Amino acid sequence: MTSFHTPDTPGPEEFDTAEAAVARLQELYATATEFLCSRFVDVLQTGAPPHRIRAFYPEIRLTTSSFAQIDTRLSFGHVAEPGTYTATITRPDLFRNYLLQQIALLIRNHARPVTIGPSNTPIPLHFAVANDASISVPQEGATDFILRDVFDVPDLTTTNDDIVNGTYKPADGTGPLAPFTAQRIDYSLARLSHYTATDPKHFQNHVLFTNYQFYVEEFETYARAQLANPDSGYDAFVSTGNARITDPQAAIAAPLKLPQMPSYHLTRPDGNGITLVNIGVGPSNAKTATDHIAVLRPHAWLMVGHCAGLRNSQALGDFVLAHAYLREDHVLDDDLPVWTPIPALAEIQIALEDAVADVTQLKGYDLKRLMRTGTVATIDNRNWELRDQSGPVQRLNQSRAIALDMESATIAANGYRFRVPYGTLLCVSDKPLHGELKLPGMASDFYKTQVARHLMIGIRAMEALRGMPLERLHSRKLRSFDETAFL
Repeated sequence: MTSFHTPDTPGPEEFDTAEAAVARLQELYATATEFLCSRFVDVLQTGAPPHRIRAFYPEIRLTTSSFAQIDTRLSFGHVAEPGTYTATITRPDLFRNYLLQQIALLIRNHARPVTIGPSNTPIPLHFAVANDASISVPQEGATDFILRDVFDVPDLTTTNDDIVNGTYKPADGTGPLAPFTAQRIDYSLARLSHYTATDPKHFQNHVLFTNYQFYVEEFETYARAQLANPDSGYDAFVSTGNARITDPQAAIAAPLKLPQMPSYHLTRPDGNGITLVNIGVGPSNAKTATDHIAVLRPHAWLMVGHCAGLRNSQALGDFVLAHAYLREDHVLDDDLPVWTPIPALAEIQIALEDAVADVTQLKGYDLKRLMRTGTVATIDNRNWELRDQSGPVQRLNQSRAIALDMESATIAANGYRFRVPYGTLLCVSDKPLHGELKLPGMASDFYKTQVARHLMIGIRAMEALRGMPLERLHSRKLRSFDETAFL
């Protein structure tokens, strides 16, 4: 089978406004996916055709022969040097605001139009039909024809993180415009739906991660209070399973089964609300969640969870503001070497410290009574206390670690890798080196008194970051010397 059946689409065309460019991207993507969906339904009914059926992702292309004259304070919105740069695009409806902003900066900073047209990258059938709930792809062998002989399917050999990992080597001499390819984004959108049981369209630009279900209950309580306030700016609360309410008194049906990482969304019309994801315990879940949420290009993500306090001077319920990380989680070692420094981001640190002061009504030197700043160690062994103490304790002591958990360094390191501003504020729930273990009954009072305050600090920090211009929030610390133009 050598011939191809493809949709009729406009050829490459230059655009000098972001609005027109995004409109063409939406037109091309809709034409391609509707073509694949309709042809797939036909093939299921009539059998395999004598030709292959294929449609392509749309593409943005910029060619410039001069260096951009830019505001050097900007960490994004321009390419590093003359050349041709491209990016394949998926779901331009979902990413409309992001694309409008990034394309507008590109046109302005380079005084050049962008070219929009079909790319050479086929859209896998599975990703095309994901937009139509009435269509599903049967498993291999369930049809009387071989699916991949007729349609393109996901190709893991080209679905990778080479761009963000700094290992991308273009075969045709072009450079990347964006940190992710369209197929990599589609892969993560599908994974997000699976792991969180929530449509990616509900995710907001400010993401809180936690490792305890207690925070979810407090988040819903806060969300309902905000919906009752017409001046809050929030318009809905979306729970796991896409259960959406706008009435603060409305009931939410509990899902029959919670997904691996339940997510909850206090939404705003512009997407600048707050998402809470309960990632559970462990660095593997932390990596999985951030690997996939990163393609949504959130403005910031924070870890607000529980930790083991490592200093005798700490008390249960004290806060820990991480300014460095000891990485013994191991899940990112192949993507981000352990010798890579993960810097504290001033914008995030200030927002978190101000939020602690605001919620606790303590300021300056008095804040040290219940918050300590220092190194957080993240490990991959929940029962590390049962090991020979000479090894782990010596490393913790040498690193000056003040707290230990199983997620924070993973989330921060992936934030660094994916250029997403990150931060960590933990709450001490046990002190294993000092005889205060996390056992039934010991932490019950702590949970009742501290969860609401801790979560509120995270929310206040996010609300402060929401008011900060993106060009200030997205620190140049997160950008390499050979960086993509898009955030």
